[in-house]
Amino acid sequence: MDTAIHNSKSRGQAGSVLLEALIAILIFSMGILAIVGMQSTAVKAAADAKYRSNASLLASELIGQMWVSDRTGATLQARYQGGSGTDGAGYTTWLANVIATLPGVTATVNQPTVAINAATGMVTIRVSWKLPSEPAAHSYAVVAQIK
Repeated sequence: MDTAIHNSKSRGQAGSVLLEALIAILIFSMGILAIVGMQSTAVKAAADAKYRSNASLLASELIGQMWVSDRTGATLQARYQGGSGTDGAGYTTWLANVIATLPGVTATVNQPTVAINAATGMVTIRVSWKLPSEPAAHSYAVVAQIK
């Protein structure tokens, strides 16, 4: 009689270890999926930061070129203003660097703009780029006064 009770208890617990193992695998799998999702988000954020940094560097490069050139308003406009069909020689050279550095930028799509107010020396540079996987373009703008 003692063995009959023992056999019925072991039959009632049969498969519980398997069930616990399956639940543990499920919890582990969900944790791994969460880590993969976080990694994907981190990679996307790092790429965005890289392109934003490149845009900042390109805008600063153009401002630096303006500072070392003839800083009269008319000369700055003639040489560096661009993006509205009034592309100067300095702008055209700089535009080639932008196209080579940032994704989704061509001579007609996401073209950067440089607006120069000759009277005040205020320069506004807007650089845009678009990743193939994203629906909208990103943009970076900087305003400086060149005198």
